[in-house]
Amino acid sequence: MSYLEWAESQLAEMELLSSMFPTQEELEMTDQLALAELREYVEGSDSADSPPASRPQFLIKQKLDTASMDMTDVILSCAYPSEYPSVLPEVTVRCAGLSRAQQTQLHSDLNAYLAENCQGEVCVLSAVDWVKDNLQLFINKSLSATPTPKKESATPRTQEVFSRLWIYSHHIYNKVKRKNILEWSKELGLSGFSMPGKPGIVCVEGPQSACEEFWSRVKVLTWKKIMIRHREDIPLDHQGEDSGTAESIDSLRKFTGFEEAMFDPHGNRGNHMDLGQLYQFLNEKGCCDIFQIYFGIEGR
Repeated sequence: MSYLEWAESQLAEMELLSSMFPTQEELEMTDQLALAELREYVEGSDSADSPPASRPQFLIKQKLDTASMDMTDVILSCAYPSEYPSVLPEVTVRCAGLSRAQQTQLHSDLNAYLAENCQGEVCVLSAVDWVKDNLQLFINKSLSATPTPKKESATPRTQEVFSRLWIYSHHIYNKVKRKNILEWSKELGLSGFSMPGKPGIVCVEGPQSACEEFWSRVKVLTWKKIMIRHREDIPLDHQGEDSGTAESIDSLRKFTGFEEAMFDPHGNRGNHMDLGQLYQFLNEKGCCDIFQIYFGIEGR
């Protein structure tokens, strides 16, 4: 298929979704400009064979009746890659009734279902139907996995570990992914930074369990290539009160909070960063050795 054919399929599905979910409470376009550019590209008589730079992104909001709750709010966050429907859309599901582990498993199972049954076809409605049919199962698992209170025992506590993950991606352009990275790091109490563009770099640091949860969410999104290029795991010596553990974790952090870092974007799409500035940034944080791990050369 050509870019124009992909765009025609995307616009047709958007119009179908708008007719099925006519109110803002059901369908919310988070990037109206992207939709307008897509429509202009499809309807233009002299459409060039390259798509608009911005991609349509939207939220589908549903209230589902489940056995364990009266009504459950479910939000599907969707974004179209340029080559959709030849490649799968970016779909993430938010539901307060799910534990983190079950939400991660739901994303994984949903992506597997779409890859097996919908490759090459528009599939957002299929994703909505699948979530409706399977949500109760995941809620039940979340409820059954809720730990019951246990009496204090003399068993030693598991040693806390501080982790720092250095994640490499072929590229990070998508606005939804960038927003997820910022929101999830804040939710999990992680510090670090993300550098969008090509290549994409993400560093998160904090309690090992939180870092692993962040990675489990990020890796199930659709990527051309993503991996943990390097990791640092440091057992905490202080095993006293929780406040003491928190102090130990904070003393090991090299970053204050989490930010999206831009280093003089350039290139035709403004998607390449100045690696010299990146090196200086890492050097200021005491992480300059990571530059060689990422790029195979020593920075200066």
